[in-house]
Amino acid sequence: MTALTLSTAAAPGLRADAIVIGVAKGVKGLIVAPGSEPVDQAYDGRLAGVLETLGATGAEGEVTKLPAPAGFKAPLVLAVGLGGEPEKDASYDAEALRRAAGVAARALTGSKKAAFALPLTDAADLGAVAEGVLLGAYSFDAYKQNGADAKAKSAKAPLAEAALLGGKPRDAAHKAALARATAVGEELNRARDLINMPPNDLDPEAFATLAQTAAKEHGIKVQVLDEKALAKGGYGGILGVGGGSAAAPRLVKLSYTSSKADKHLAFVGKGITYDSGGISLKPAGHNETMKCDMSGAAAVFAAVIAAARLGLEVNVTGWLALAENMPSGTATRPGDVLRMYSGKTVEVLNTDAEGRLVLADALWAASQEKPDAIVDVATLTGAMMLALGSRTFGVMANDDAFRTAVYEAAEEVGEPAWPMPLPEHLRKGMDSPTADIANMGERMGGGLVAGLFLREFVGEGITWAHLDIAGPAFNEGGPFGYTPKGGTGTAVRTLVRLAELTAAGELG
Repeated sequence: MTALTLSTAAAPGLRADAIVIGVAKGVKGLIVAPGSEPVDQAYDGRLAGVLETLGATGAEGEVTKLPAPAGFKAPLVLAVGLGGEPEKDASYDAEALRRAAGVAARALTGSKKAAFALPLTDAADLGAVAEGVLLGAYSFDAYKQNGADAKAKSAKAPLAEAALLGGKPRDAAHKAALARATAVGEELNRARDLINMPPNDLDPEAFATLAQTAAKEHGIKVQVLDEKALAKGGYGGILGVGGGSAAAPRLVKLSYTSSKADKHLAFVGKGITYDSGGISLKPAGHNETMKCDMSGAAAVFAAVIAAARLGLEVNVTGWLALAENMPSGTATRPGDVLRMYSGKTVEVLNTDAEGRLVLADALWAASQEKPDAIVDVATLTGAMMLALGSRTFGVMANDDAFRTAVYEAAEEVGEPAWPMPLPEHLRKGMDSPTADIANMGERMGGGLVAGLFLREFVGEGITWAHLDIAGPAFNEGGPFGYTPKGGTGTAVRTLVRLAELTAAGELG
């Protein structure tokens, strides 16, 4: 993990492998952003012209490298694009800073130290840059053989240290912003690690064990229900989904409590450690990334740990509904009826609509504690990807004001989201002649149908929101901003922000 430090040192005298500065698209061409003044002065005020000669435009995500001017102890200047110049007297957007820092950190893979001289107007900007560095420097190399060549290993290693110029080591707000960014960034990267792990090493039992270890480290109470306890408790949804696998399912409860809290949030995560589709087998070409179907549980797990690390004055309970969905002689069949933990019966029309079944049991379990609100997170439907693409998740809720609050929290932390409805007319499509409800309804609007199904298992009077992160949870394309290829950790920051707002009395 990249080490972060606050530094009041002047850029010319700092020993580092590179100095990172920001550039932007101005009305009349490229401009150098605040923080770049020492570099610009060393180029006699001609830095923008030099960068333009090298092809720089200031576009978001653009990287331009040039030799550091004479007198600098760092040999390289790395100019990263911030996008458009802010309006007069306005600061750069926090997300633009976050993305620029992430791009720069990734471009400096193999470097020992870099100084980030991006524009900072307050502690929030500092936190955005710090977070961007940690997220952008992420790499998952646990399963790669680097070989014996030490030079090759060093070239592949993430940026080792980032000095944030303009950060004040003795300033309480700056120290708090750095601490927050470190906790959130490290836990989000923990979620990414889990998502990227191959399913032969991360089955429900292994996930539960990792959760127990982390919970103990951070003073969080943990309870794990194995297959026997699930059967005794009547968790028919989780058992039904996991019944076809040699790896038995688990339900993990993580409880972070604060002595100063008077509010309680419950987070529920879908944790399908591998999804073959079950008897309703996925076609070829749709299985290869299904290790990511536990991204919701990974996000919940990471968010609870982050809340504990930050000492938030709110009680947060995380529920990880863990199962592996496989076809076998013991697998649930289309046409089977499952009795859920709530007592409702569900006719299973498609075993590949399994996420809603494990979530239904966990939502009802969470409801029994009567929290102030429940938020579930799941890679639930391909329909949501068709609606919103690969970078935006959908937000549904049983309360319009809460849906808006969740959406605004997501946008605030830089996680693209969009409010989605729960049309009542779609509920009828899940009527079953055999059971209380079917796990499938109308094909059109399938993401909304799934949300309506989940709503059936939320306790009466409890505020609830559903995040369908099927699109942004796993990036199959190239890296961008601070987002790597593979697991992204989507929703961790939204959940943490919701916990912070609740602790501050600004939510609900």
